[in-house]
Amino acid sequence: MKEVALEGRPHIDLCDLLKVAGMVENGAVGKHTVAEGKVKVDGAVELRKRCKIREGQTVEFQGKKVKVIA
Repeated sequence: MKEVALEGRPHIDLCDLLKVAGMVENGAVGKHTVAEGKVKVDGAVELRKRCKIREGQTVEFQGKKVKVIA
């Protein structure tokens, strides 16, 4: 499982996390992917593109998982 650090921020938007983690090519693809219901946050499908992802949460897309750390 890959880890992405918040680097002092309180959260990161879901579509931005997908881009930063290298799971999608760019933010537009990230937004589209979330809107299609292809992304899970802590095991549940998330449809909000700008969902605030905080430390300790796990995001899953296409069998790949990313954990958000401080």
